[in-house]
Amino acid sequence: MRHLEGIDLETALRISSSFGAGMAQMGDTCGALTDGMMVLGLKFGRVVAGNTDAKEKNYRLVHEFVEKFNKWFENCYCRDLLGFNREAAEMLEEIIEQESG
Repeated sequence: MRHLEGIDLETALRISSSFGAGMAQMGDTCGALTDGMMVLGLKFGRVVAGNTDAKEKNYRLVHEFVEKFNKWFENCYCRDLLGFNREAAEMLEEIIEQESG
C-alpha cells in the first residue's frame, strides 16, 4: 500500500499480522477494518499528546471509514463476513485521497 509513509512493507505486514481473520482467527473485528484504522493513524494520527486537532481529525476519519465499512458489509465481524473484500481497501484509499488532497 502506498500510504505506509516511513515504514517498510515487511514491518507493516508484521505489525498487522495478528489482526487477520478477526483478531488472530477469533472471528472478531475484521482485520481489513483494523488494518485500515492503523493506516489512518499512520497517515493522520497525532504524535504530540496535546494535539487535539490531529486526534479529532484521525477519529473523524476512522468513524467515517467504519461507517462506510459497516454500511457496505452490514457488519464488521469476520465470523459474519466471507473473506477479505477489495471494497474495504478501496474505501480506505478514497478517504485518504480526499484528506490528502
